Amino acid sequence: MKRHNGMRPQDLAVLLKIVALQKTEWQNKDLAVALKISPSEVSESLNRSMVARLIDQSKKIVHPAALYEFLVHGLKYVFPATPGALVRGIPTAHSAKPVNEHIASGNTHFVMSAANGNVRGQAIEPLYKKLPEIVEHNQLFYELIALADTFRVGRVREIKIATTELKKRLL
Repeated sequence: MKRHNGMRPQDLAVLLKIVALQKTEWQNKDLAVALKISPSEVSESLNRSMVARLIDQSKKIVHPAALYEFLVHGLKYVFPATPGALVRGIPTAHSAKPVNEHIASGNTHFVMSAANGNVRGQAIEPLYKKLPEIVEHNQLFYELIALADTFRVGRVREIKIATTELKKRLL
């Protein structure tokens, strides 16, 4: 078995992209193109996720219960985020679907900084640099990333809503 040197932020994006594909056949190169990372990085990511028991031995099937547990209970410790300066970007965390459908965020928005962004809010550093360019191409993937960001920066009420919404999409 390969040695595990810790998860990287893009590993989460790879796993959530596989979930968003909803059992559609895919190859590593498909994930690489969709996520704008190299095929070798996809391969290494899948290896790390397999060692962490977040994906099966074939590296094709995500273990939903394990991923759920990691997102809800571990993500804020492994990949914490602190809201930053006001920037234009793409809504995330409680400012994006599905959490924003349950609460009124008022004037406080969280965004991933992006040139094509249409919302002004506090910057949340994305899990990896290219994420703002690709999240809007798949609604389920975007929702999963926004839920992940909610676990990274959310308050108790927002996390509770995100937990319920993640169950609907993952379990």
